[in-house]
Amino acid sequence: MAEQFSCADSELQPCPIRLPMRLYMRFGKVAPDEALNCNCAPDPGAGSDIASALKSTMNRWRADGLNLATGRVDYEQLERSKVVEEYRPLAAALRDYDPGRLVSDEERKAFWINIYNVLLIHGVLAYRESRSLLKIRGAFERIAYVIGSRRYSLDDIEHGVLRGNRAHFLIPGVRFSRRDPRRKHTLAQVDPRIHFALVCGACSCPPIGIYQAAHLDHQLDLAQTNFINNGGVDLNRDEKSIALSRIFQWYSPDFGGNWMGLGSRTPVLRYIAKVLGDEEREYVLAHADRLRVGYQHYDWALNV
Repeated sequence: MAEQFSCADSELQPCPIRLPMRLYMRFGKVAPDEALNCNCAPDPGAGSDIASALKSTMNRWRADGLNLATGRVDYEQLERSKVVEEYRPLAAALRDYDPGRLVSDEERKAFWINIYNVLLIHGVLAYRESRSLLKIRGAFERIAYVIGSRRYSLDDIEHGVLRGNRAHFLIPGVRFSRRDPRRKHTLAQVDPRIHFALVCGACSCPPIGIYQAAHLDHQLDLAQTNFINNGGVDLNRDEKSIALSRIFQWYSPDFGGNWMGLGSRTPVLRYIAKVLGDEEREYVLAHADRLRVGYQHYDWALNV
């Protein structure tokens, strides 16, 4: 790692971290004050409209290195273009931004999805990784921003906020404890479609997008439909089998199933069937309890 990212005491208010996460952070050598947006002066013009500024930033990134059609990211080009360097003051302004200003569920959901995706790209560049996010030790806990004086890692955003404070599939218990002030920003209900909007930096991830509150429902429907019908689900009628993206195993409860896809897969298959083409939908619904379900290999190589 080229540099250390740590926050001053005045920039960060500590949050109670549950024991399983403390152990994981200790194993990954992740410091509780490690965040990517602390070693920079904030943009004084960011004001309260950071959500709009964030979308504008991602549009500039799209022009320089994001391919929304394929989901590929040209990390080298982004670094050469200096757009990330120009973005750093906006990221720094998040330290004083209160997400409680976001009124509707659509605003909150779009904001946190966009933050997750831009944070991940920022993390890959900041830690100078060119092969796989998994090469960054404890990446999903290490890569973080301070937002409103509280630290949010990638996992905090995904599991604590967007998944309604649900457990990580490998770490038991809720993400944020009752005493954790970040809990007030969690979404009341899980929208399973977020899993087709969050980009984990891997080839097997969904394509990257830029989400807007006013069009969010349509955008999430489109992201889900595109992912499921373009490789995320592979139905083989001859063998009476279906191969699902690992997303449907890891997050099986969000789609109506059991932990890690154990037990009956019928609820998950019925969820998937809703967005399949007519013939495939009818076949899956008719054979949901008899199909042999497997899971695809997940390619963690960077989405370049």
